[in-house]
Amino acid sequence: MISLSTPVTGGTQTGLTSPTYTVGADTPPNASSKQWAVTALGGTQTGVTVHSASSPFTVTFFRPPSYKALGSPNPSTGVVASVPRNVYKIVVRKGAIPASFQPPAVAICRANIEVPAGTDVYSSAELRAMISLLVGSLNQLSAGLGDTIVNGML
Repeated sequence: MISLSTPVTGGTQTGLTSPTYTVGADTPPNASSKQWAVTALGGTQTGVTVHSASSPFTVTFFRPPSYKALGSPNPSTGVVASVPRNVYKIVVRKGAIPASFQPPAVAICRANIEVPAGTDVYSSAELRAMISLLVGSLNQLSAGLGDTIVNGML
């Protein structure tokens, strides 16, 4: 079962000193997920902001909405022709300003990382904080993630 304890100790990032993230339970996007929002920062994270409606800072853990089972083996060969996959996802969203006097754009970290153009220069600390939260969450939840994958309980 996954339960994110607060504060989350962030992963090491250039420019962030001892980053921590106080998180609160947030409404997840669906019944197969759990989500937390960052409500306070610890350590030195100059240029990093907490979650707000227009500039999100969340971490969401997804499990498959329905689990796929292994099919029957071929009676002649004993080989299962197709092995389905159950996919788990972790998504961190972070609002970041792409340029002066612009509204926040949302960077997303999942199996790939989507960074709005300009935020790498103007809001590099926001992007580093997103990665830091992901790494810290994964470090903290390593055993829980393994348990969830094995027993299917979120």
